[in-house]
Amino acid sequence: MNSSIRVVIVDDHIHAREGIRTILSSDPIFDIVAEGTSGIEAIQLTEKWMPDLILMDINMKDMGGLEATKEIKSRYPYVKIVMVTVSDDITHLFEALKKGAQGYLLKNLNPSTWHEYLRAVIYDQAPFSRELAQRILLEFAQKEAPKSDNSPLTPREQEILRWVAKGLSNRDISDKLDISEHTVKNHLKNILQKLHLDNRVQLTRYAYEQGYFQN
Repeated sequence: MNSSIRVVIVDDHIHAREGIRTILSSDPIFDIVAEGTSGIEAIQLTEKWMPDLILMDINMKDMGGLEATKEIKSRYPYVKIVMVTVSDDITHLFEALKKGAQGYLLKNLNPSTWHEYLRAVIYDQAPFSRELAQRILLEFAQKEAPKSDNSPLTPREQEILRWVAKGLSNRDISDKLDISEHTVKNHLKNILQKLHLDNRVQLTRYAYEQGYFQN
């Protein structure tokens, strides 16, 4: 966790970019390698700089952040993308997640919250609060899907999946199950590979659609 995180900032408002730059500059782990003003530039900058993280506004000229996110994730699935906006409309969050974004930040949040959140996104440490996890579940609850009897997961992996989907961090899960945090991380890697999923948000959706919350 000592290596720097290469960041690209994309926002068509100069003051917004300055604000984001100021927030990130107070944490030396973030290395801002480039800035852009549109979704098209975001794609170009990703190809040029191959960043670890992109912070991107939703509404921009030429191409918006959501469309750019979908395009970038199709070409460079390793890149973590966090949408940055002034809107707390939950529908924007869900749309961002559907396009492949890993997170969603409000511009008026405390800088320390930004640092904690972005580190969590990069290191896959449950960036969503339990409250937000529950809101996601409510959204997905509009779909009903029966649980499959042919799950590729072991009983232990299914147990871990339930806790992940409820918003618990790796440390919380290790305490619940009396196993090491390292063991939890390895289980999560196996779960993601078995299910062909990329992140914890997708795991939450899978858990609900397969009926794990009925147990």
